[in-house]
Amino acid sequence: MRAAVLITGDEVLRGRIQERNAGHLARDLGSRGVEVSRWEMVSDDLPDIADALARLIASGVDLVCVSGGLGPTHDDVTMEAVARATGRALHLDREALALVASRVIRIDASEEVRRRVQEKQATLPVGSVMLPPPGTAPGCLLEHDGVVVAVLPGPPWELARMWADAVGREPLAGVLARAAVADERVLRLYAVPESQLIAAVDGFDPAAWERLRVGICAREGELEVTVRVDPADRDAADALEEMIAAGVGDALFSRDGATVDEVVARRLVAAGQTVAVAESCTGGGLGARLTARPGSSAYVRGGVIAYADDVKSALLGVDPAIIRAHGAVSAECAAAMAAGARERLGSDWALSVTGVAGPGGGTDDKPVGTVHVGLAGPVGARHVALGRGGSREAIRSRSVAAALHLLRRALEEPPAV
Repeated sequence: MRAAVLITGDEVLRGRIQERNAGHLARDLGSRGVEVSRWEMVSDDLPDIADALARLIASGVDLVCVSGGLGPTHDDVTMEAVARATGRALHLDREALALVASRVIRIDASEEVRRRVQEKQATLPVGSVMLPPPGTAPGCLLEHDGVVVAVLPGPPWELARMWADAVGREPLAGVLARAAVADERVLRLYAVPESQLIAAVDGFDPAAWERLRVGICAREGELEVTVRVDPADRDAADALEEMIAAGVGDALFSRDGATVDEVVARRLVAAGQTVAVAESCTGGGLGARLTARPGSSAYVRGGVIAYADDVKSALLGVDPAIIRAHGAVSAECAAAMAAGARERLGSDWALSVTGVAGPGGGTDDKPVGTVHVGLAGPVGARHVALGRGGSREAIRSRSVAAALHLLRRALEEPPAV
């Protein structure tokens, strides 16, 4: 079972808004046994949308999801494009109109303008099934030439809610019911180059590798290995997993798909322990990552964003002499920040991050990308230094991941006797 996704919108195509809907749909469809084989992005142009949609419908997929362009403005033309691509007329859907009227915010305009705004959003292709709007714009489902087309809004929160409702409605529900859900294993490795992973699986049966649809994704120092497992290939999947484990050792930190955030959370909760953070160059990113999970108040005490040197001293107790002697970007400062956060926030563990995220501020001995991560806790102090360059965003996200893995490894150590 295959699907395609069509994203519309000048603001997305030009990079003013980060696209998130294709990923959400691909993940959800994948969990239902539907593979997204392609996705495209087009501007808010009626012919472009209609042509792309007609091409995707004819490409041999079972489902096409279209996102964006359902609002009341002149560039919201997706419903018209869907009608053109499928050879249908448009009509005013009275149920949709009632829903739009109940949700549209009152505007300072004439009754005629308000009527046009509401009717535009309630006009759907003939024969389609209306999807109630989480916001103000209804979507719809229709079937054309044996392909189901789902027309969804652009704002990610609206799309997610409408999609959750749409999967239970025909004709989409019927398509999804025919999909065969394959077992997918996700293995996560840290600080392992892709070349080392390839070396670890050298000699594995190429035909079995192909059947398992092995995928390798590298990000933030991690490798995510996905394995699609049909019942007949479980032995091959087991053999591959053990081959990877033997080849990379402790770098394989998750066999059940759990992220490092989840692994850290599980271990802290199991131990009845807490963590605090002291951040400079990551500006709160580490605290945000730790608190993104529901229930994180059980193990996160709090944090301090100490960007300025005097704040490091005042709030975290970092001795100014350490900064004068070694600089704020140093192993010594990171250690002092972690120790200060642990003491002042009363946590079992504390993580610190200080570095040069760029694009400016680097020196010959501390170039952009130089980051020190510190850990204070029951096992004593730990430290890791990062020295690669990259964009500001990449350096900050990589530093957050390094801090989480530093804590993960410490939590995995056996308790002192």
